[in-house]
Amino acid sequence: MSLTTHDGSWWRVLRPWLRLLDQRRGRLVRGAVLMALTLISAIGLLALSGWFITATALAGLSLAAGLAITLDVYVPGGGIRFFAVSRTASRYVERLYNHDTVLRLLADLRARLFGVLSGLDGQALSRRRASDWLNRLTADIDTLDSLYLRLLAPALVALVAILLLAGFLAVFSLPVAASVLVVLLTGWLWLTLGQARRGMVSSRRQVEDLEQLRGRLIEQLQGLAELEAYGSLATHRARLFDIEARLYRDQRLLGRLVALGNALVVLLVSLGALVALWMAARAWTAGLIDGPLMVMMPLAVLAINEALAALPAAFTWFGATFGAAERLNGLEAQSGSDEMPAPSCGQEMVGALAVELRDATLHYPGAPRPALQHLTLSVSPGERLALCGASGSGKSSVAGLLTRQLKPGSGECDLGGVSVARWDEDTLHRRVALLTQQTDLFDDTLATNLRLADPEADEAQLWQVLAMVDLADWARSLPQALATRVGEGGRQVSGGQARRISLARVLLRDPDLVILDEPFAGLDADTAARLAGRLDPWLAGRTVIYLVHQLGEVVDPPGIDRCLTLRDGRLCTNGQDVSG
Repeated sequence: MSLTTHDGSWWRVLRPWLRLLDQRRGRLVRGAVLMALTLISAIGLLALSGWFITATALAGLSLAAGLAITLDVYVPGGGIRFFAVSRTASRYVERLYNHDTVLRLLADLRARLFGVLSGLDGQALSRRRASDWLNRLTADIDTLDSLYLRLLAPALVALVAILLLAGFLAVFSLPVAASVLVVLLTGWLWLTLGQARRGMVSSRRQVEDLEQLRGRLIEQLQGLAELEAYGSLATHRARLFDIEARLYRDQRLLGRLVALGNALVVLLVSLGALVALWMAARAWTAGLIDGPLMVMMPLAVLAINEALAALPAAFTWFGATFGAAERLNGLEAQSGSDEMPAPSCGQEMVGALAVELRDATLHYPGAPRPALQHLTLSVSPGERLALCGASGSGKSSVAGLLTRQLKPGSGECDLGGVSVARWDEDTLHRRVALLTQQTDLFDDTLATNLRLADPEADEAQLWQVLAMVDLADWARSLPQALATRVGEGGRQVSGGQARRISLARVLLRDPDLVILDEPFAGLDADTAARLAGRLDPWLAGRTVIYLVHQLGEVVDPPGIDRCLTLRDGRLCTNGQDVSG
């Protein structure tokens, strides 16, 4: 398989992430220089040691033969000590510095991806499970962080080291330098491009299979009781075993490729040293170089093994990095929008907002029919509308359009006479409040969960909204009052209490449009009646849309001006379609 994809070359896929790396160009260059210094010190240590040992041996033989000879042992001895110390010091500093750089790059990558995920609408998010998104944020980013430390920097440093070694050898013998350069460059090309091409398919597939394995394991653990009850556990396990079998097969193949690459490193370096020794011996017999230089040349070539040893494993798994970049590029493409919000939209308007949907259609990917079909709906500023309908009728889809969590496939959605797509993000979040059926509480204190709506709210404001939702006495009875933790997902509180905490967050805001999806769900009639009485004055002067199954179930929401019914994504009156 070549290093291309259906949508372009490897350069096109990796270019966005290379640009991100380029933002820390200075650190990357310094890290590569430290790697090069370590390698140069290793080559210098072995080459100079070989020359010095050979020179002293020949000097000793000459003295034993009664010949007069002089040899300066201080300069090469000092050079050997210098290279030994510099190799140790530069390697330590390089590991410390480069790993710190990688941690910074990981922060950059995760921040960028989190920004991309936060920009996806509900339709895009619904295409995958939560475990898949978590996999993008962790596994894909962890795979992509090898782009610099394991792929780019080692390969470039190894190439530079080969060229510098050839230049160094050329000072003493051009034939030796040319021969070594051909051998080592050929090896470098195979250990990078060749290994990457051979391992591309298997390494990409292994990462994808690992993602599937994680997702299915989570599904099995979460749905173990249901799988057992319906007799589907064996089938689910069989699918897991199939994924495991593919993983083991690809892992064995990749392991063999890495072993092949490691063997080729030894073979190529040994061949390069043998060629250098042969060519150097010919130059020595011709009287072009002396004996110590003849020994030094193959030893210098042997030291290049340190530069090539890390390449086979890294480039065999290049497909994993490539695939991660492709998937993350796909996310960025989904988050892109041709219609840019205007920063001023929504900031000049004050008071209750008008709502208007015109011929709005929404179709979720893979759904058998549209969630909303040519829906036209108008709500006047300050009006309270009850939008009724059974589950799946499209009520939550309307809320998603008005809060820009969803984008209509066709039609228009306006707030205050301005397309919701053009609203500034901060202004939209400040002026529109939504209470969803799903309650999201974090493993933190009650106060922290409330302050998600208003980080600047003081304790008096927190107690005020808790009183409005009939939770003040309960909160005072807690061991640490507002500082009591609610547990992961709100496990330390009941479903009704969690619902009212979410409602209290809405009350902390000062929105101009309030969307309440089943505000009294899960509450007894007495509690719901108290909440309705307290909500009524707070909702005065705001546009309100209630999303309910039907009126008269427990307690009707307060102050309803108008009631409409949704059925199969269309507005109905007495069972008749009145939309569009």
